Amino acid sequence: MTDTVSATSELSRRLVDAQRTNQLLDTLPPEQIPADGDAAYAIQHEILTMSGAQIGGWKIGAKSADGPIQGAPLPASGVHADGVSLPRNVFSPLGLELEIAFRFGRRFEPSSEPYLEADVFAGIDAIGATIEIVASRYAAWPDVDKRAQLADLQNHGALICGEFTPYRSEFPFVAPALRFSFDGRDITPTEPSGRGTNPAGDPRRLLTWFVNHCTQYCGIAVTPDLIVTAGSYTGMFFPQTAGTASGRIEGLAPVSVTLF
Repeated sequence: MTDTVSATSELSRRLVDAQRTNQLLDTLPPEQIPADGDAAYAIQHEILTMSGAQIGGWKIGAKSADGPIQGAPLPASGVHADGVSLPRNVFSPLGLELEIAFRFGRRFEPSSEPYLEADVFAGIDAIGATIEIVASRYAAWPDVDKRAQLADLQNHGALICGEFTPYRSEFPFVAPALRFSFDGRDITPTEPSGRGTNPAGDPRRLLTWFVNHCTQYCGIAVTPDLIVTAGSYTGMFFPQTAGTASGRIEGLAPVSVTLF
């Protein structure tokens, strides 16, 4: 085993321990920072293996409408149904984002050839509103190397899913009307139009990358049970108290989570 592999495996172990004990990691030694995206993705899967977690979903996103795409698998134990109550002290920091997620109606098996966008879009079966809890295992977050954040399941804490509805291509994915509140207080970003925007633009553009990342890069199937959440329409809100976050995206079922 090379020194580089040993160091990244040590980071995997430290991240799993930080999650288990609810402790934060101090500054990482340089040798534990993933050298590139490949190393960060390898750590993601090591984390799930070490913790005995099954994949219940994925988070994917991009910083701009034509920028590079990243993603992370989500442990099934952290994917929850609408209305769940969760202890706020296990998430540090604790940011809330309102998003749209997708489910497919078919399997995409590992393949030697990439799947085409037309095939991926034809496979979309359902959409739903989600609230992601953003969290980190690093004490210095957000001032942490981006590759280290990617390794840490891309700053994932938990995912709360509203009821899914059949996919319709005419849905206004670029700028849906929405409302986000915390304990009845409107926390929707100030937009004269009352509509949210996703930095990735139309989040459907992320799905072809996702399917091929799984089936070609990771060598795993994309299955209809997976929930794929695709980036925030509201930015991040940091609640300072316990309370209930509620999100509604017009045309989709509402979603909420109570933090206690």
